[in-house]
Amino acid sequence: MTSGGVVAAVDLGATSGRVMLGYVDDGMLRLEQVARFPNGPVAGPDGLHWDFTALYRHVIDGLAEAVRREPGIASIGIDSWAVDYGLVHGDELLAEPFHYRDDRTARGVEAVHAKVPFEELYRRNGLQFLPFNTLYQYAVDRRLADAEIALLIPDLVTFLLTGARVAERTNASTTGLVDVGSGEWDRELAERLGVPSSALPPLADPGTRLGTLRGEARERVGAALDVIAVGSHDTASAVVAVPLSSADAAYISCGTWGLVGVELDEPVVTDAAREANFTNEGGVDGRVRFLHNVTGLWLLSESVRTWEAEDGAPIDLPELLDAAAAVGDIPLFDANDSRLAAPGDMPARIAAVIEESGAKVPASRPAFARAIVESIAQAFADAVATAGRLTARDIDVIHIVGGGALNRLLCQATADRSGLPVLAGPVEATALGNVLVQARAHGWFGPDATLEDLRRVVAGATAPVRYEPRTDS
Repeated sequence: MTSGGVVAAVDLGATSGRVMLGYVDDGMLRLEQVARFPNGPVAGPDGLHWDFTALYRHVIDGLAEAVRREPGIASIGIDSWAVDYGLVHGDELLAEPFHYRDDRTARGVEAVHAKVPFEELYRRNGLQFLPFNTLYQYAVDRRLADAEIALLIPDLVTFLLTGARVAERTNASTTGLVDVGSGEWDRELAERLGVPSSALPPLADPGTRLGTLRGEARERVGAALDVIAVGSHDTASAVVAVPLSSADAAYISCGTWGLVGVELDEPVVTDAAREANFTNEGGVDGRVRFLHNVTGLWLLSESVRTWEAEDGAPIDLPELLDAAAAVGDIPLFDANDSRLAAPGDMPARIAAVIEESGAKVPASRPAFARAIVESIAQAFADAVATAGRLTARDIDVIHIVGGGALNRLLCQATADRSGLPVLAGPVEATALGNVLVQARAHGWFGPDATLEDLRRVVAGATAPVRYEPRTDS
């Protein structure tokens, strides 16, 4: 038994944000973008921040436009990137949130590991080592003592909209302060690291009604809409919408980052998993996202940004990639090299990494773009193979969702380098997953809809593009 309606999905990424309308009609699914806006780092006197004030204003404006188009919206769901947070005292945000690429986090790593060795951290939280994980940020954030509570980005948006002070569970799992076994806050670990227990909000599961738009937010949006918790870590929402075609399928949620992994029922916190730097993050319905963060299209987008600044004109990316596809004999480099993590002149830094390996630096932009794409694809293929080894799964297909699904060169290179077929799409997986969790909370797929039921809806609404590995590659 199915019914339907319309919901709004707020999807905030590291380079842009969107507000989408999601239409569900008798088990069918359709998205409509109503607003898109830029997002990115802003340099301040004390480091790199997000312009959260502007981001929130864009969210409000986008929701107001959504209500103008569809006055009957049933609810709102919010997802974003992970690990970053805002500190709240009373009803006020104390300062613009720090950006995860701010270099202060290096000091946080030293401070945390001096108290709790990484081996112990991994047994407790199951997270791969990333120097910007929230617990490392907390360790160097002097403002934490002045705050009543710390809220991750989607929870902060929810708070400003409704007043609810909660932490959605999938995103909370990326902080490093959630016990990988129980899924609850590890308050003993927080105490050892000097994180006030009061800063950790109550945890909420996807599908929970969090509150209703209040005050100025209600007035500006023009409706008293409910906010429902979704998989507020954007990858958690994206994985909901991966139409897994096999029990042994791997997925890659590809945008600025490439999140490469498999879905499990239980975490894997073996020494081998720790040494391979695989993470166990919370998924919708208690699933585990066992994955590895690989630098994704960030390398290409930063390179294009540098070239556009040099030219003083925009670059046609599809044209560049078409030219890149015709280039052969290119060098590979380590796409995960830490020197490539920060904003700046990416081509120069990649060139230095290539030179250091003794290889020849590509002489043209198409050749450079091809080297970037092939290096990302190799990192993807390596991570898929490792995921299979660590979980004793014989991976037989790779699903690529997100913006990377549009990059034909990357999808084919991933198939070639992994030796596995690649199914590309849906592109809007994060927004679809957001919408599906809201729709299920409204009962639009029946009273007992499972995650697999939601994925069948996605499979019926989208047709993936298939890439077979080429034996001559």
